Amino acid sequence: MQNEKDTIERILAGDLNSFKILIRQHEALVIGMVRRIVKDQGDVEDLCQEVFIKVFENLQSFKYQSKISTWIGKIAFTTAVNHLKKNSGKNYVAVDLDAFEDTYKTSDNPESLLIQKSTSAFIQGEVAKLPLPYRTILTLYHLQELSYIEIGEITGMPEGTVKSYLFRARKLLKDKMAKHLKALL
Repeated sequence: MQNEKDTIERILAGDLNSFKILIRQHEALVIGMVRRIVKDQGDVEDLCQEVFIKVFENLQSFKYQSKISTWIGKIAFTTAVNHLKKNSGKNYVAVDLDAFEDTYKTSDNPESLLIQKSTSAFIQGEVAKLPLPYRTILTLYHLQELSYIEIGEITGMPEGTVKSYLFRARKLLKDKMAKHLKALL
């Protein structure tokens, strides 16, 4: 926390290199969060830039009541959801299968590779179909590895709601996955 405070103080004093470091440290969080909410890659890039502009403009209001990553995550979440609401006529459901392609490059036989890719595509498709709160919480918990409390701070949901939504999202995915695997075998 002290390191975060030093970095923030340097940024507020006008050190732009410290801000570049802050961006590099948190860009994966911001990109991951926005990409899960907004589908269009151009919009994702624009929104990520907008998030970091908001971070820079509002950094003096950061009160150190949470980690800086939680505060930045909340800005990213709010920015993406507001964009989604503003453009509600468009279909903004994120499915980024390309990011998972390299994960499954192995020396396995073609049949197991096909099953892995099919399963991965299926899971990503099912995650994308989840209601926005479930999808967001699942992403924050499993991909960003945030705690229930941090997720609650980002989304504005009580901790109990976060736990409940995570449980429901997992159950929905488990049920769908069981049906999918039965069909494959």
